[in-house]
Amino acid sequence: MLSARSPVLRAAARSSARMYSSSVAQFTGTKKANGHYTVNLIEGDGIGVEISQAVKDIYKAANVPIDWEPVDVTPSLINGKTTLPKDTVESIKKNKIALKGPLATPVGKGHQSMNLTLRKTFGLFANVRPCKSVVGYKTPYENVDTVLIRENTEGEYAGIEHTVVPGVVQSIKLITREASTRVARYAFEHARSVGKPKVLVVHKATLMKYGDGLFLECVQDVSKDYPDIKVDTELIDNTCLKMVTDPGQYKDCVMVMPNLYGDIMSDLCSGLIGGLGLTPSGNMGDEVSIFEAVHGSAPDIAGKGLANPTALLLSSVMMLRHMGLNDHATKIEKAVLDTIASGPENRTKDLKGDATTQHFTQQVISRL
Repeated sequence: MLSARSPVLRAAARSSARMYSSSVAQFTGTKKANGHYTVNLIEGDGIGVEISQAVKDIYKAANVPIDWEPVDVTPSLINGKTTLPKDTVESIKKNKIALKGPLATPVGKGHQSMNLTLRKTFGLFANVRPCKSVVGYKTPYENVDTVLIRENTEGEYAGIEHTVVPGVVQSIKLITREASTRVARYAFEHARSVGKPKVLVVHKATLMKYGDGLFLECVQDVSKDYPDIKVDTELIDNTCLKMVTDPGQYKDCVMVMPNLYGDIMSDLCSGLIGGLGLTPSGNMGDEVSIFEAVHGSAPDIAGKGLANPTALLLSSVMMLRHMGLNDHATKIEKAVLDTIASGPENRTKDLKGDATTQHFTQQVISRL
């Protein structure tokens, strides 16, 4: 395993993109003879097929040099462990990058969360979630511009729990120095790459003195290597209150936090800008990166042409910047945001509009 100080890890941190910023790309995938890159596509469940098709149509119209390689992530249980198909794992490790639609975890079959399985399989230790107010789409908040980095592999999501006696369950929150140091260094590298002067550690070490205390200690230790970036700390409950009171006070920082806090805070920030349908996300590892739409699979509207592909499109924009395809990223991003700002006739129902998925897609294409 690479150490937290390795050049590869430091380069990976610089490569994760904010939604409206370019980044120093250190993608290590191989360009083919035709000048294209192969990217795995996990279409997902429910509306995943529809929004993935929208991305493919827009990429084709924009002449993006990507060849999609669809993969199947239908899980199986091997010795009680949720496992992905071997061919899929090998393909993603070869191409080093994937775009993923929403996945539903099989219910009642003993499977671990599909998203958690992907993160563990490919060592995706950092989730990067930018949220920025969309000009032209009014919400009660107009000054949101946050970047949240979440430790992605442990915490409560390590899934360590058992029944002590009937009616009493114990869940163990796993925090390790290795994982905490790794995501902390990633946060500082990311802050430096996007010009943020501060890293804010969000925690509850007043209550969980050992677990959150260790996470906080690791970030503070790493901060000594980044004298140009200020480090500050804040309790999770205080951050939630301040975020919904005035999110503008977090514009100058990258927030870093353990897994569960990051899950909650990233969804909270998404709500400030209009919901998960507008929010991109990237999962970063030492070798593999997977960019995803973080909203649900919405089986109730699947196949009805009502799905909003914006989140997957903006996640793909993060992906393009990670790959160094900045011109294509900027062109698609502008077309998507201009379409949303153009009015309700071109927005899908979840954005208080009347457009179908296909109409929205065509409007984006017309603005490329």
